[in-house]
Amino acid sequence: MSWLKDVLESGAFAVTGEVGPPKSPNIQPVLKKVNQVCRHVDAVNFTDNQTAIVRMSSLAGCLLAKEAGADPVMQMVCRDRNRIALQSDLLGACALGVENVLCLSGDHQSMGNHPQSKNVFDVDSIQLLEIFKNMRDRSAFQNGEEIKSPVKVFLGAGESPYADPVAFRAMRLAKKVAAGAQFIQTQAIFDIERFEQWMFEVRGLGLHKKVFILGGVIPVKSARALRYMQEEVPGLVIPENLIHRLEKADDAKAEGVNICVETIERLKEIEGVAGVHIMAIAWESIIPEIVERAGLFPRPAKGAEHNHEDPKRT
Repeated sequence: MSWLKDVLESGAFAVTGEVGPPKSPNIQPVLKKVNQVCRHVDAVNFTDNQTAIVRMSSLAGCLLAKEAGADPVMQMVCRDRNRIALQSDLLGACALGVENVLCLSGDHQSMGNHPQSKNVFDVDSIQLLEIFKNMRDRSAFQNGEEIKSPVKVFLGAGESPYADPVAFRAMRLAKKVAAGAQFIQTQAIFDIERFEQWMFEVRGLGLHKKVFILGGVIPVKSARALRYMQEEVPGLVIPENLIHRLEKADDAKAEGVNICVETIERLKEIEGVAGVHIMAIAWESIIPEIVERAGLFPRPAKGAEHNHEDPKRT
């Protein structure tokens, strides 16, 4: 079964990390990144042609991670496949022992290296969650046809607490939970006060008791990178004081890590936050340092008994 699910249900504050597959069939970069992070995270996400750029498939990365002893999270986007292909890929993932799936809509193809390609979006992420939930709970495809063997999957979704219209973000989360989301990995958090307000609204709807929420963080290497995200990445709110802090730092990379660790420390104190998702884009090697400095290492050992009253779970 899913180790990530076990950790979350134990009450421990979970840690997941993200790995971007290479733009080649070379498995060595994947194995290197997995080995760098696997002892410090409970599960490893593999992106699905992130930012609409062609890369090794998420499923291939997940299988390599399993062989290396890690618990993988397969990201699946609606941009590139219709409901036939999406259901087929879930069956394949389950057959090969990949049990964590993150359902996403996907970045628009105009952002990537094939802008002339056609979007599919036969279904959106909420509909995809519902389809997969029915495959698991009712043993039925989207068309109602019976599935002959059990489908075992721990379903996740992304969420952006800052996207417009902000007033409806908690209600959108409620829709994803109703559709089948069991865990949530959020967009990167830089404005912690705004995130706390979103969590207040989430708790008001009782959603923190129905879904495991992992707050997303990104360690940044420079003020320029942070400025780029502020201007170009939808769904992010980045306070000017963080950019100024990096601009004034003698070592911007170190300061970026400091900001990331401070954010995690704040997240640990927010009621309803069940863990953290670290998106160290092209900097996976920094994840162990972040996890250790945030007081989240060592991680629960597979097969160990978990304390269901762990005080880190709020």
